[in-house]
Amino acid sequence: QVQLVESGGGLVQAGGSLRLSCAASGRIFTTYGLGWFRQAPGKEREFVGSINWNGVITYYADSVKGRFTISRDNAKNTMYLQMNTLKPDDTAVYYCGTVRTPFTISRLEREYEYWGQGTQVTVSS
Repeated sequence: QVQLVESGGGLVQAGGSLRLSCAASGRIFTTYGLGWFRQAPGKEREFVGSINWNGVITYYADSVKGRFTISRDNAKNTMYLQMNTLKPDDTAVYYCGTVRTPFTISRLEREYEYWGQGTQVTVSS
């Protein structure tokens, strides 16, 4: 059974920073791409960023490019999302997920198989 657990969310003022973590267990973590998605109230879940199995390739949504950075530590089975210069529009529940197919990376929600429970990020103006 694969488990993903997000942590690190909270309340921060606009312009501030947060680092989210996603700890994985129950699978050979190192061979799967990972991603971050978010869902704001009343909106669909949207792609934030993703990282391939060895951390060499990353994709970002245009809305976060230059502000957010994804990384992973395969020795710790953990992925991170460093979020800088946060804006009120970044307020959402943030989810991490693993892709279905080994050695792939994706921006598409349908290509993800397992998800965490989410962590709330609230950015005040």
